[in-house]
Amino acid sequence: MLSGHKILIVNDDGIHAPGIALMEKIVRRHTDQIWVVAPDEERSGASNSVSLHTPIRVRKLDERRFAIKGTPTDCVVMALRELLDEPPTLVLSGINRGANLGEDNLYSGTIAAAMEAAVFGLPAIALSQVFHRGSPIPWETAERYAADIIDRVLSVPLPPGGIVNINFPPVPPEQVAGIRVVKQGRHPAGTFRTDARIDARDVPYYWIKLAHEQGDYDLDSDLQAVRDGFVAVCPMHVDMTAYTMRAPLDAALSDLASAAQST
Repeated sequence: MLSGHKILIVNDDGIHAPGIALMEKIVRRHTDQIWVVAPDEERSGASNSVSLHTPIRVRKLDERRFAIKGTPTDCVVMALRELLDEPPTLVLSGINRGANLGEDNLYSGTIAAAMEAAVFGLPAIALSQVFHRGSPIPWETAERYAADIIDRVLSVPLPPGGIVNINFPPVPPEQVAGIRVVKQGRHPAGTFRTDARIDARDVPYYWIKLAHEQGDYDLDSDLQAVRDGFVAVCPMHVDMTAYTMRAPLDAALSDLASAAQST
């Protein structure tokens, strides 16, 4: 099914990252209708930020490859508003170097780029290759499974505002246990740590870093699926409404609403 698409590839690791090169390599086996628009340097953790107060610079690397001085969201906006002659029919974000699992998705530029495509009404899939710190990244796992999984995902119509988030486990291809369709999980509280330091002028400064605590995860979650060696496929949505909270909040606020209407 990839062969029938005009594809925009974006990421948050930057235009020269190995993951985006692999994404293009995988897709090019099925179509040459490919455009790559990505940040000029790594923008991991940019989330859905957009550059409203700084100008965006575009560097054209070739006819269908552009480096953007901006965020992943900027890349999607620039691709759709300025760089492509007509909209793509599919947006692929990644392949990210590292996991986008659980609440990582709140901070992820990879997820944000896919979400921005969904805001534009386009089908979008985010892809990430999980790895263990200090160990080689098993890119061959994403290479083995990505195209087939994308094809199957595209056979299911995405609802408006929907995306699919795919995480490949940190194991060689032959050790992948299978594929699970999952919900977004939650890490134990305390995702970030601060690292305090002193500069050469004796002024303190800080690094913020990810430091996930290990814990017990829901069996139906993306976190547990990857821990068990499965490819985790998680449907997600731009709509952030907590529907289960609407009725209790309505009940809690109803007397205030009535009082306001009577004055």
